[in-house]
Amino acid sequence: MFTVTSANVNGLRAAAKKGFVEWLAGTSADAVCLQEVRAEEAQLPEEVRSPEGWFAAHAPAAAKGRAGVSLYLRREPDALRVGFGSSEFDGSGRYIEADLPGVTVASLYLPSGEAETEKQDEKYRFMGEFLPYLKELRVRAAADGREVVVCGDWNIAHREADLKNWKANRKSAGFLPEEREWLTRVLDETDGGYVDVVRALHPEQEGPYSWWSYRGRAFDNDSGWRIDYQMATAGLAAKAVKAYVERAATHAERWSDHAPVTAVYEL
Repeated sequence: MFTVTSANVNGLRAAAKKGFVEWLAGTSADAVCLQEVRAEEAQLPEEVRSPEGWFAAHAPAAAKGRAGVSLYLRREPDALRVGFGSSEFDGSGRYIEADLPGVTVASLYLPSGEAETEKQDEKYRFMGEFLPYLKELRVRAAADGREVVVCGDWNIAHREADLKNWKANRKSAGFLPEEREWLTRVLDETDGGYVDVVRALHPEQEGPYSWWSYRGRAFDNDSGWRIDYQMATAGLAAKAVKAYVERAATHAERWSDHAPVTAVYEL
């Protein structure tokens, strides 16, 4: 069994004080992919910078206090890469990948965007560069005998079932037609060639949501978005036996506004 968890921590230093350290100590995951770490490596407490029993790799953003992705692995990887060959985005703390025996595991933090602003233009530029890379990665990994899983906060709800209030959000970043069409391309077996592992195992379910606004009673009402994904190559996705969101029991027990998304693969 190979278990992978993805979690947007919404600031790792803050999450560490709210329960992330205890969660990490208790998880059975073989690989943990973090997003929105928002800290330089030296700023992280020792227990999250290099926790016992893990190989930890951090890719902070050049802009301090923003973005940042990390990988925690049970063994040292065969290779580790930060960025995807983008002159604009490789220093932005948004992508890191590691080669393990038989599989490449990546952590992605796709820009959130903001409709009709420069932030949305930035998001589209990222998407435009990243899809060709995803296809290249899939081909390259296959040539090396590896499958791929790209975990992270993709900041796009693909289908109406992926957010509670989809009608009110049709003009909101994260549910715009252009974004959803792009994700459809990622998941097209003749184009991107990836599989949404959670949705493949739960085809008819509303959600399961992975992000809830801190505003109002979104968490208590389960008024959320499913924007955190494990996108796997077809061979790996076919070996997924279980996938679920680790939703906290209560609002007070959350250590982020996102919940971890976990999948178990029978390799």
